[in-house]
Amino acid sequence: MFWRVLRQSFFEGRRRKILAGVAVCLAATLGMALATLSVGVGDRMAQELRAYGANIRVVPKGESLSLGGLGINPLKGRETLAEDDLPLIKDIFWRNNIIGLAPFLNAEVEVSGQRVPLVGTWFRRDIELPDGDPFTVGVRTTAAHWALTGAWPEAESEVLLGAALAHRLGLGPGAAIDAGKAGRLTVTGVVETGGDEDGAIVADLALAQGVAGLPGRVGAIEVSALTVPENELSTRARHDADKLTTAEYDTWYCTAYVSAIAHQIEEAVVNAAARPVWKVAAGEGAVIGKMQVLLAVVTLAAFASAAMGVSALMSATVAERAREIGLMKALGASLAEINAQFLAEAALIGAAGGIAGAGLGALLAQGIGEMVFGQGLAVPWIAAPLVTVAAVLVALAGALTPARAIARLAPVEVLHGRR
Repeated sequence: MFWRVLRQSFFEGRRRKILAGVAVCLAATLGMALATLSVGVGDRMAQELRAYGANIRVVPKGESLSLGGLGINPLKGRETLAEDDLPLIKDIFWRNNIIGLAPFLNAEVEVSGQRVPLVGTWFRRDIELPDGDPFTVGVRTTAAHWALTGAWPEAESEVLLGAALAHRLGLGPGAAIDAGKAGRLTVTGVVETGGDEDGAIVADLALAQGVAGLPGRVGAIEVSALTVPENELSTRARHDADKLTTAEYDTWYCTAYVSAIAHQIEEAVVNAAARPVWKVAAGEGAVIGKMQVLLAVVTLAAFASAAMGVSALMSATVAERAREIGLMKALGASLAEINAQFLAEAALIGAAGGIAGAGLGALLAQGIGEMVFGQGLAVPWIAAPLVTVAAVLVALAGALTPARAIARLAPVEVLHGRR
């Protein structure tokens, strides 16, 4: 009997119920879209931000030492890492989060009677990983923010000039320079990095190794890794991982914190000290964290608006059906049974709106991803049932005020037209 009455009641006043369903659907659409963006925007923004520089710097352990806490390091510049160990960075637990790396080695050459810094690196190279897969590395993957005038070097005898050095020497693309032990070099471009490279010659790593007399060695490795914002756990682990409980350590180790990835790199590469670039990592975490909070606030506002819309429409329905409700009370229907009918109607509206909104929200998120990032975002389908449940709860919350109005209806007064 209850279901038959519910079915008949549900299809009465269809216009208001459709409007209530649309309100819930719009909130669910926005909720699903923002949930997808909240999950996907972190990775996509991290990838975009990686174009502005690496967030982990790997150096020999001796580079991280200091004498008596005075910042004096007698081993600075004397220790190096093995070039052959670079592929091991892509063999850690978070290997798929390593999206770029570039080795560096500093040397000096003589140009026009003055000592000039020479920075050796890989511009672009394919290396073979331990599992046999190829991986493209070099500054063109980790430093897309470098402003280049000219062309990237293709041969060992071709180099870039830092913008400040090029200005001082009065040279540009196409110029030839005699660089002492490095031989005669051809300038293919002028690069502005905002770093030490602006005052140096940027050359192929093999050329710098030959000049420095360090074949097969590198001075530092810059790594670009996709990470999640740091929190209290990662902060404690950064200061002393040994003080974590076993469960805390496993959680930290198996989460893509920049500190956890740096720790795993140290485990993989012999004699290496991996140091996150905290200015970069903290800035990324703050931006992504604030954006996710903003998305959550907008989602809550959308669902609150939907609840108010459902409440207004259901209140109008109660007023419209006052005589029917009064008659049901007069015939012996309990308040709980009448409320159950209205709450069931609200739940059906919420479920229909939530299911439709989840699908539309996933499509909307894809459109936003294509428009902002140039590609769609991975949809966390676990959010679909959560959004649907939230839509049902919102509809039920909106029906609570009308349910209280039902309790105040007196059958005698309603049936006699006083209400």
